[in-house]
This record gives sequence, structure tokens and C-alpha cells, in this order.
Amino acid sequence: MTESHSFFERQNVKKEIIQIGAGIPFAFESVTNSALGVGGAYGTWGESYDNVRLRELVSHRRGETLKDEDAMNLDELGFLSRHHIPDLNDADHLELELQVGSRMLQEAARANGWSPADVDAVLIGMSGPVSHDFVSLICERAGIPGKALKVSVHKACDGSVGGLNLALNPGLARKGQMNIAEELKGKKVLVGGVEGLSRFTSHSHDKYALQLFGNAAGIIGVVPGDTFKFLVGKDYEAFDDEGVLAVHMYYPHSRQLDHGSKVEITQSDSSHIRVAGLMHEPEDGGPIAMAGPMGMVKLFVRTGVKVVTDVFNEYAELMNKLGTPEKKISVGIVHHANYKINQLKAKQLQGSGIEFPMPWLMKDFGNVSAASNMIVFLRQLPHIKPGDNVLFDGFGAGTYYDVLAVTMGT
Repeated sequence: MTESHSFFERQNVKKEIIQIGAGIPFAFESVTNSALGVGGAYGTWGESYDNVRLRELVSHRRGETLKDEDAMNLDELGFLSRHHIPDLNDADHLELELQVGSRMLQEAARANGWSPADVDAVLIGMSGPVSHDFVSLICERAGIPGKALKVSVHKACDGSVGGLNLALNPGLARKGQMNIAEELKGKKVLVGGVEGLSRFTSHSHDKYALQLFGNAAGIIGVVPGDTFKFLVGKDYEAFDDEGVLAVHMYYPHSRQLDHGSKVEITQSDSSHIRVAGLMHEPEDGGPIAMAGPMGMVKLFVRTGVKVVTDVFNEYAELMNKLGTPEKKISVGIVHHANYKINQLKAKQLQGSGIEFPMPWLMKDFGNVSAASNMIVFLRQLPHIKPGDNVLFDGFGAGTYYDVLAVTMGT
């Protein structure tokens, strides 16, 4: 992983300039698998920084030169470039992300053969939303009906898979609250993540976060029970008491338990639900604080392997009941936190006899949090066949895990 690579150089990428500040580069790629009836769009905004140029940006944002011993081996972690924006005022940050978010919704709908007016629901994961009503605002701009269900999911990097799990898994509903999966069955749904992480991390002095994260968005079209058929899945919480990956909550949360869970679910009106995870916040009040790459490995691998194992065992039991014990998981769509985490997860799963492909598909991005799984899925989408069983593995700060298996195609 030594070759420099920019997303903007990909053959099928459409490039534009958003007229904010001196002009913000914006690019996206649409993907459709007509055999499955599934499509989506993903992209990024800001200037592309390779691993050499990144040091200058990190030094600028920290206000001091990044020392050699603090520079991460990003090639080894699977990342060759990522995308950052310059410092903007609050109004420009909002306008930029509204333009990006609404455009990505429109392009994702088109990739599925839908008009925005056809969309029945939108579930978007965001680690640090630019505004509390971001999902409602981008839906309105995109031309999505006001009556469409809008779900804001704040579970850090797990946000998009958390949204997909909510859209497909009826077992996640809490007593007295809307069963989102039952409500959305057979409807046209957009699920994804929109992460303005350059804005989010720009005021941080954390040397690791400034090197790892970048902007991106990824949104897919889902018709629950039709193009995506739920098989098995679960969500899981394991609170990060030590603050190995501490994240400030720039979204509403009472900081209390809700039904014994750290995930608080609120409904502000008939069409908007907020799913907000309690975080261990940085002691200095900053956006993010990381214990370093090895801390991330310890935080996510042990519990992540357990959750994937539990879901895989449920999957194997279901396949036996259906009389298809030989039916394997075709591919795992795993959050790209960093390559070493995914390698170690795969190795530990293999030690338990669990093995399926987990391709690394995002060297031209950094860690893009909730956008990650949807970008990986869209890059893998051309290779997925009708009837394939696919496993989604999401995990993020908090810590939160959503793992589910689905059958693809109508």
C-alpha cells in the first residue's frame, strides 16, 4: 500500500466545485446492481491529502509540528488519502453539508430508479451533526416528502449499520415505541452516513484523530423484505468506561439510561426519530480523544469478535432449519476503522472456525465513521449476486455494535 491514490482520480467519479469560501471540491460515484434492484451513491468533499501532505495539515491544526514519533504509519493501516476542508464559519459549514447531504440523497434515490418524491424513509448516521435537524433539512432540500420518516442515528462509526439494523430487524423495537422495521417493510428507504469529520476534528489537538479521519458520505437504497431480506442480527452495547475513544456528543442526549440502555430514542414529531448513544466525552471538552491505534484494537476487537460470533452462530442455526446448512456468508461488509483491526478480527474469527471474505476497499479514504460501511457495500455491490447472504458488521465509539445478515435481491 505505497501508491498515492485520490478518490477524485477514479474513472466513474463525477466532480464539481461547491461555491462556498474559495470553492470546495465535491465528488461522488453512483453504483447500481440491476440484478439485485439495489443502488446508491457515495462521495466526499474537500481537498485530497495523501499521507505526506497530511502532516502539514495536522501540524497546522495542532499549532505545532507533528513529531516523527507521533506520525502514524497510515499505509500500514490501510489509508492512502483522505479529504479535508479549510476553516469556515458556522453558516458556511451548515450550508456546505446541507448541499452535500441533499445531493447525496438525490443521487442515491436515482441509483435505485426512484424519484426523491418516492422515498418513504431516510435513516442517516452522523457522529457529530452540523445541526440537530440535519436529516430533516437535507430531506426537504432533496425533495423528499415531509411525511417521510426521518431517523437520525448517533452511534459514532456504527451509525449507518445501526440504521440498517433498525430498518430491517423488527426485534429491535422498544415497548411503546414505533417498530421501525415493521413500519418500513416493503417501502422505499434510504440508509447511510454523512460525516463532515474535517469540521468535527478541526478544533481537536488529538494527534491520532487528526491523522485518521476525513469527510465522506455513503447512502444506499433498501426495500425491507424485498431487496434486503433480514435473516439474523443483534445490537450490543459495551460502554467505554476508560474513554479509550472519547467523543463529544454534539447532539441531544439526557446523559441518563433509557430503558436500561445508553441509547436514547426520542420522537420530536410524527416524522422524526432520534437514536442517540451515550458517549464517554473528552475531559478537555474537545471533540475527540483517542488512546492510539492499539487502544482501538483492544476496544473493538474482543467484543466485536463476540458479537459477530453470536450472529454467525444464529445464522448457522437458521440455515440448518431452512435445510441449507451449506449456505455461506458471501461477503462481510465491515467498518473500515483501520486495516489492522479488521485483520485481527478475521484471524480471531478463523480461530473459531468462522471464515468469510472481508475485503479492504477504502484505501483512498481515511476512517469516515458512519459513511464507511455504506461505501464498502457500494464498492462490493457489483460483485454481489441475487440470493447471496451478506453480513454487515458495524462498530463505533461508545461503544456500540450492530451486526446483521441479510439475503440480497428481489
